[in-house]
Amino acid sequence: MIAISDLIQPLIDTNWEGGIIRLEPFTAAHKDGMRACCDPADPIWEVYPVTLAGDAFDPNLDAIIHNPDRHVFAILADGKVVGMTSYLNCALDRQTLEIGGTFMAPAVRGSGINARVKKLLLDRAYGTGIRRVEFRIDERNGRSQAAVAKLGATKEGSLRAERITWTGHVRNTAIWSLLAHEWR
Repeated sequence: MIAISDLIQPLIDTNWEGGIIRLEPFTAAHKDGMRACCDPADPIWEVYPVTLAGDAFDPNLDAIIHNPDRHVFAILADGKVVGMTSYLNCALDRQTLEIGGTFMAPAVRGSGINARVKKLLLDRAYGTGIRRVEFRIDERNGRSQAAVAKLGATKEGSLRAERITWTGHVRNTAIWSLLAHEWR
């Protein structure tokens, strides 16, 4: 039987440019490092469902980390917080979950860290008995869709007008999935 406690143990990758990538369950100790990652001028906030910029940081981060349907990890590269990611909507009875809520500091985007983080999360999920992983992405976020396509995920379609983002935008959400037997 799959257990949340097995999924949310720290995950470590020691092969990143000679350094270490570590995913740790998000705690108050990660908050200041995460705040430093969230530049209010970052244009990425336009395609995120919530913003973690400026005055919105504390209330929105608190809502994220206290959501019982979300298991948030801090992403550390060589001991420094560079972002966060989550397992969401874990339906262990169906052996499914979602990976999302990923935010990376602008300085590490394009560095390969995101692919390593996703590999850690996918290996753990499939290794504990998950058979289907979903990714739900704003249709406007081409970068994230390209990243999950590189992992081997399949776009299944879109949920039209699925949610309203923090900007008031009515978002179409692309649904991508990757099945255990498809993971390389």
